[in-house]
Order: sequence, then C-alpha cells, then structure tokens
Amino acid sequence: MDLAKARIALTGGAGFLGGYVRAALEARGARELFAPRSKDYDLREQEGVRRFFDDGRPDLVIHLAASVGGIGANSENPGKFFYDNLMMGALVLEEARRRETAKTVVLGTICAYPKFAHIPFKEDALWDGYPEETNAPYGVAKKALLVMAQGYRAQYGTNAIYLLPVNLYGPRDNFDPRSSHVIPALIRKFVDAEARAEREVIVWGDGSPTREFLHAKDAAEGIALAAERYDGDEPVNLGAGFEISIKDLAETIARLTGYTGALKWDTSKPNGQPRRSLDTTRAERLFGFKARIGFEQGLRETIAWYREQGRG
Repeated sequence: MDLAKARIALTGGAGFLGGYVRAALEARGARELFAPRSKDYDLREQEGVRRFFDDGRPDLVIHLAASVGGIGANSENPGKFFYDNLMMGALVLEEARRRETAKTVVLGTICAYPKFAHIPFKEDALWDGYPEETNAPYGVAKKALLVMAQGYRAQYGTNAIYLLPVNLYGPRDNFDPRSSHVIPALIRKFVDAEARAEREVIVWGDGSPTREFLHAKDAAEGIALAAERYDGDEPVNLGAGFEISIKDLAETIARLTGYTGALKWDTSKPNGQPRRSLDTTRAERLFGFKARIGFEQGLRETIAWYREQGRG
C-alpha cells in the first residue's frame, strides 16, 4: 500500500502510541490522516464506529484504540478490559468488512501469549495455553480478534493483518500510578523519591519476572512497515529482541534517575507473567522491521520527558 496516497484512519490516534504512528505515517508522505479523540467516537458502540468510518472514509484503518493498564489496573477491571477491547475490535473489523476497506491493521498484545510459553515467544505458540491470570481477560479479548481477522479473510476476503507488540514505553507515556505500566510507574516513583529525598522506594513483586520493552517510536515504525508491505494472515510479533528482569529494570531506572535510596520489594503484590520475550524474526523476514533505539537511550529520553513535562 502506498501510504502517501491512502486515506488513513487511526483509532486511538490521539493516544500515546497514536502520536508516534502519525509521525511515522507522515514521514512516508501520508497527508490524509484521520485521528480523532476517543471522546468524539465511542468505538464500543456500532453508531460510533459507523460515524468514524463515515467521517474518515478510510482506505486503511489502523486499530490502536484499547483499554489498557498495568497489573493493578488489569486486576481491578477484568470485565471492562475484556468488553471494551473485544467490542472495539469486533465492530471495527465488521465495519471494515461491510465497507470493503482496502486494509485493516489490528494490534494485539503480548498478554495473549500463554503464561508459560517457551522463550522467546513464537507466534505459533499463541494457542499452547491460557494467558497469565491477572491480564487474561485483556489478552483473550485481543486474541479473539486474531481469530476474527483470519475468519473474515477466509470467508469475505477482508485484508486484515494482526500485529503483537511487546510492552511499549517512551516519552508521553501514561504516568498515572493508578493505570500506568511498569516503566512509567518506576520512573515516576524514583524521580519523585529522589526529589523528596526519600530513603526507600517500594516496588511490586519480588523482581524475578522478565520483560521485553519496545520504544513506541520503534513500534510505530513497525506498524507503518506492516501497513506498507504485509498482507498475510499470520500474526506477527513486534519486539526489541532482549529480556530484562524487573529487578535489573528497577535498578537501572534508579541509577538513571540518580536515586540512591533502597529498593523494598513488596512480595504481597503479584509478579504477573514469569517471563516475556519475543521471537522477532517473522517481522524482519516479512516486512523488514528491526528495532533501532537502544534501551538505555530510550529510558533516558523517557525520564527527561517526565522531568520536563510529565510531573504534576
């Protein structure tokens, strides 16, 4: 698909990842971008989705919108996260089918993988077990959209592709402690603790789980490449190709923020999935994606953004 000539509509286009995706598309010459705010179109309702398509008139839909959060938010909102994500995705895919939209890009989640999937996660392992319990409703809802996309392709010829991004981070992330993911949550804790000269910072779990993180700018590049070059039915991972423990992550962020106090691990809080790391060979083979931004570089950028613009 020639992105410079396409009418492109982004759900979630005004959000964290959406800003990076818009920039990646504009860098490719895209000029007809429709990226409204979520308050203007309730994508959980058919009427909102139909108005979105009426107003955007897209050749390409990139479905980024999601109800998301960290372990705490997932534990508190299992029903909401299941319903919101399932309904938004299903209604967008159905409307794209009905209008014969040229292409739809659907974002899944690493939370769709089985709790004890073999490391690194290969796309073929998606159905080898049930997701980790704290985020299973979110993961299952997102995984159902893969089945729908493949079913619509087989029955109706709908060109819908499905991408599985790993945990994202970067400047402009969500730093709200009630709903943020681990990197912005830790950055906020350490920056604020350093400013207040606090002697210790409490961190959830025991530090043993591992995670992989992808800068949102890299993720946006992967999404744009897939929109340009990939038209298959296979799900595709988007990752950075490394694994770090939460303990090492916390210690790294403490060092980069200048915090010198103690870390206290609250083992009454859940660890989440034991390990997360993606096999990224399919994305490189199918549409040439490989992450470029170094992890410490990305962390430094994110810390600097929070200090300058995110606090308060």
